Amino acid sequence: MLDRVTGMQVFVAAAAHASLSAAARVTGMSPAMATKHVDALEARLGIKLLHRTTRRLTLTGAGADYLAACRRILQELNEAESELAAQRIEAVGRLRLNLPLSFGTRFVAPLLPEFSRRYPQVQVELGLSDAQQDLIHGGWDLAIRIGHLADSALKARRLGDCPMRVCAAPAYLARHGMPRRVAELSGHNCLSYTLSPMQAGGTWAFGTRGEIQVPVQGNLTANNGDALLAAALGGQGVIYQPVFIVADALDKGRLQALELDQPALDLGGLHVLFPPDRRLSAKVRAMIDFLVESLAAAPAGVAAAPPAAR
Repeated sequence: MLDRVTGMQVFVAAAAHASLSAAARVTGMSPAMATKHVDALEARLGIKLLHRTTRRLTLTGAGADYLAACRRILQELNEAESELAAQRIEAVGRLRLNLPLSFGTRFVAPLLPEFSRRYPQVQVELGLSDAQQDLIHGGWDLAIRIGHLADSALKARRLGDCPMRVCAAPAYLARHGMPRRVAELSGHNCLSYTLSPMQAGGTWAFGTRGEIQVPVQGNLTANNGDALLAAALGGQGVIYQPVFIVADALDKGRLQALELDQPALDLGGLHVLFPPDRRLSAKVRAMIDFLVESLAAAPAGVAAAPPAAR
């Protein structure tokens, strides 16, 4: 089947030059192929577009109407292609970024005014959710993920480390005692994060690979770290969260980190993911580079090293 767009281009050129031979020269094909394209258009439409004689071509009434439509369509197509080509060179257009709620609120949203100053023609749409969404099917340009990356066709750039802490409010520890071994957590009110496979099944994982499983129980679970933080600050129980969530409370003494006999789980770091397109648009490249640059100088909690285990 002949290409419809090429057929339109041949038809427009033939109408402009009143000649299929001239249309063939303009479009870089043989006169026979140009004729085939026009024949295919007429066959597809079921109507004659051109009156053809040995001397010249003239438009039929239907051909005149179709010519106007072809010119409009080809112009819009050229404009669309030019716009897309420009986006590979200049950062413009809407950029959709999916990221975890707490991390996005704390670390990414405050960076966006500077990004907007650098790239004023980019409109950023944030999708803040702790539930991981499919990057491709969701139509996201980029996603930030915490933890070990699943095998996929997506590409990734590392943004930093994401250490974990086990902590509780001083008031809670004064009432219930300070655990020193991970096994002692079984006797405490442990507030778990339901979206983590390392906390959601009634156990907490320790060791750099999560090889140590500690059974825990508690009277609150949540799918958001900030909700668990609020409960811990109120003295409800012990939480096991990334440092970026608890760092401020630890610095101010509102929470106290537990020094346990086993190291906290290695989450696998913080990454920005993007589709495996060798020709990333300028806006996507700009955001990736901006995140790498900005988060390299982020406050304590993103790249801080975990304390040594006792």
